[in-house]
Amino acid sequence: MSVYATHFGVYGVHFRERKLLCIHKNTGPYKNRFDLPGGSQKQPESLIDTLKREVMEETGYSVIKYSKVRCYDAFVKQNDNMVHHVFVLYDMEVGQRKELHLELENEENDSLGCSWVDLHDLTKDNASPVILKLLQEIENEFADSVLNASSYENWIVKEK
Repeated sequence: MSVYATHFGVYGVHFRERKLLCIHKNTGPYKNRFDLPGGSQKQPESLIDTLKREVMEETGYSVIKYSKVRCYDAFVKQNDNMVHHVFVLYDMEVGQRKELHLELENEENDSLGCSWVDLHDLTKDNASPVILKLLQEIENEFADSVLNASSYENWIVKEK
Protein backbone atom coordinates (compact mmCIF):
# COMPACT_ATOMS: atom_id res chain seq x y z
CA MET A 1 0.00 0.00 0.00
CA SER A 2 1.52 3.32 -1.03
CA VAL A 3 1.59 6.32 1.29
CA TYR A 4 1.32 9.93 0.13
CA ALA A 5 2.18 12.89 2.36
CA THR A 6 2.75 16.61 1.94
CA HIS A 7 5.50 18.38 3.85
CA PHE A 8 5.80 22.18 3.99
CA GLY A 9 8.98 23.90 5.17
CA VAL A 10 10.72 27.27 5.31
CA TYR A 11 14.50 27.43 4.65
CA GLY A 12 17.30 29.98 4.68
CA VAL A 13 20.00 30.51 2.05
CA HIS A 14 23.23 32.18 3.15
CA PHE A 15 26.64 32.32 1.48
CA ARG A 16 29.91 33.29 3.15
CA GLU A 17 33.14 33.40 1.18
CA ARG A 18 31.45 31.48 -1.67
CA LYS A 19 30.31 28.69 0.65
CA LEU A 20 26.72 27.75 1.53
CA LEU A 21 25.50 27.38 5.11
CA CYS A 22 24.26 23.78 5.34
CA ILE A 23 23.08 21.45 8.06
CA HIS A 24 23.80 17.75 8.38
CA LYS A 25 20.48 15.86 8.53
CA ASN A 26 20.29 12.99 10.99
CA THR A 27 16.70 11.80 10.47
CA GLY A 28 14.06 11.45 7.79
CA PRO A 29 14.39 10.94 4.05
CA TYR A 30 17.35 13.36 3.81
CA LYS A 31 19.33 11.60 6.56
CA ASN A 32 23.13 11.83 6.13
CA ARG A 33 22.78 14.53 3.47
CA PHE A 34 23.37 18.26 3.42
CA ASP A 35 20.23 20.39 3.71
CA LEU A 36 19.45 24.05 4.19
CA PRO A 37 18.65 25.21 7.71
CA GLY A 38 14.91 25.38 8.14
CA GLY A 39 11.86 23.26 8.66
CA SER A 40 8.19 23.04 9.55
CA GLN A 41 6.01 25.77 10.94
CA LYS A 42 4.51 25.63 14.39
CA GLN A 43 1.13 27.20 15.03
CA PRO A 44 0.65 30.17 14.99
CA GLU A 45 4.04 31.06 13.42
CA SER A 46 4.58 33.28 10.42
CA LEU A 47 7.00 32.18 7.71
CA ILE A 48 9.65 34.57 9.04
CA ASP A 49 9.17 33.38 12.63
CA THR A 50 9.65 29.80 11.41
CA LEU A 51 12.79 30.78 9.49
CA LYS A 52 14.31 32.53 12.51
CA ARG A 53 13.46 29.72 14.95
CA GLU A 54 14.62 26.87 12.72
CA VAL A 55 17.89 28.57 11.74
CA MET A 56 18.68 29.25 15.42
CA GLU A 57 17.77 25.70 16.49
CA GLU A 58 19.79 24.02 13.76
CA THR A 59 22.83 26.32 13.44
CA GLY A 60 23.07 28.67 16.41
CA TYR A 61 22.94 31.67 14.06
CA SER A 62 20.33 34.41 14.38
CA VAL A 63 18.69 35.69 11.21
CA ILE A 64 19.30 39.45 11.03
CA LYS A 65 18.08 40.14 7.49
CA TYR A 66 16.01 38.27 4.89
CA SER A 67 14.95 38.88 1.29
CA LYS A 68 14.09 37.27 -2.07
CA VAL A 69 11.36 34.85 -1.05
CA ARG A 70 10.46 32.07 -3.51
CA CYS A 71 8.53 28.80 -3.39
CA TYR A 72 9.33 25.46 -5.03
CA ASP A 73 8.25 21.86 -4.74
CA ALA A 74 9.59 18.36 -5.25
CA PHE A 75 8.13 14.88 -5.29
CA VAL A 76 10.33 12.42 -3.43
CA LYS A 77 9.48 8.72 -3.80
CA GLN A 78 11.14 6.18 -1.56
CA ASN A 79 9.84 2.62 -2.04
CA ASP A 80 6.04 3.00 -1.82
CA ASN A 81 6.16 6.33 0.02
CA MET A 82 5.67 9.60 -1.88
CA VAL A 83 6.29 12.95 -0.21
CA HIS A 84 5.30 16.19 -1.91
CA HIS A 85 7.79 18.60 -0.34
CA VAL A 86 6.72 22.23 -0.72
CA PHE A 87 9.41 24.66 0.40
CA VAL A 88 9.86 28.39 0.74
CA LEU A 89 13.39 29.78 0.42
CA TYR A 90 14.61 33.10 1.77
CA ASP A 91 18.01 34.63 1.17
CA MET A 92 19.24 35.62 4.60
CA GLU A 93 22.07 37.20 6.51
CA VAL A 94 23.03 35.81 9.88
CA GLY A 95 24.58 37.36 12.98
CA GLN A 96 27.20 35.96 15.31
CA ARG A 97 26.89 32.29 16.13
CA LYS A 98 25.77 31.33 19.62
CA GLU A 99 26.62 28.10 21.36
CA LEU A 100 23.76 25.67 20.92
CA HIS A 101 22.23 24.40 24.12
CA LEU A 102 18.62 24.47 23.01
CA GLU A 103 16.18 22.08 24.58
CA LEU A 104 13.52 21.34 22.00
CA GLU A 105 10.14 20.70 23.56
CA ASN A 106 8.61 17.36 22.52
CA GLU A 107 10.72 17.08 19.38
CA GLU A 108 14.07 15.89 18.15
CA ASN A 109 16.49 18.23 16.41
CA ASP A 110 17.03 16.70 12.97
CA SER A 111 20.35 18.48 12.50
CA LEU A 112 23.76 17.19 13.58
CA GLY A 113 25.12 20.72 13.27
CA CYS A 114 26.10 23.01 10.45
CA SER A 115 29.02 23.70 8.15
CA TRP A 116 29.99 25.91 5.25
CA VAL A 117 30.07 23.86 2.05
CA ASP A 118 31.50 24.79 -1.34
CA LEU A 119 28.78 24.61 -4.02
CA HIS A 120 30.98 22.34 -6.13
CA ASP A 121 30.97 19.78 -3.30
CA LEU A 122 27.15 19.48 -3.29
CA THR A 123 25.78 16.67 -5.48
CA LYS A 124 22.64 14.58 -5.95
CA ASP A 125 24.39 11.91 -3.86
CA ASN A 126 24.97 14.08 -0.79
CA ALA A 127 22.36 16.87 -0.86
CA SER A 128 18.64 17.20 -0.22
CA PRO A 129 16.14 18.10 -2.96
CA VAL A 130 15.94 21.56 -1.35
CA ILE A 131 19.64 22.17 -2.03
CA LEU A 132 19.41 20.54 -5.46
CA LYS A 133 16.65 23.03 -6.38
CA LEU A 134 18.80 25.91 -5.13
CA LEU A 135 21.69 24.70 -7.29
CA GLN A 136 19.32 24.51 -10.27
CA GLU A 137 18.17 28.06 -9.52
CA ILE A 138 21.75 29.36 -9.37
CA GLU A 139 22.70 27.58 -12.59
CA ASN A 140 19.62 28.53 -14.60
CA GLU A 141 18.74 31.95 -13.16
CA PHE A 142 14.99 31.39 -12.90
CA ALA A 143 14.40 29.65 -16.21
CA ASP A 144 10.95 28.07 -16.46
CA SER A 145 12.47 24.67 -15.72
CA VAL A 146 13.45 25.87 -12.24
CA LEU A 147 9.83 26.68 -11.45
CA ASN A 148 8.62 23.20 -12.35
CA ALA A 149 8.42 20.57 -9.59
CA SER A 150 11.43 18.30 -9.29
CA SER A 151 10.85 14.57 -9.13
CA TYR A 152 13.00 11.92 -7.45
CA GLU A 153 11.53 8.51 -8.27
CA ASN A 154 13.90 6.16 -6.44
CA TRP A 155 15.10 8.20 -3.48
CA ILE A 156 17.64 6.49 -1.28
CA VAL A 157 17.98 7.25 2.41
CA LYS A 158 21.70 7.16 3.06
CA GLU A 159 22.90 5.02 5.94
CA LYS A 160 26.35 6.66 6.25
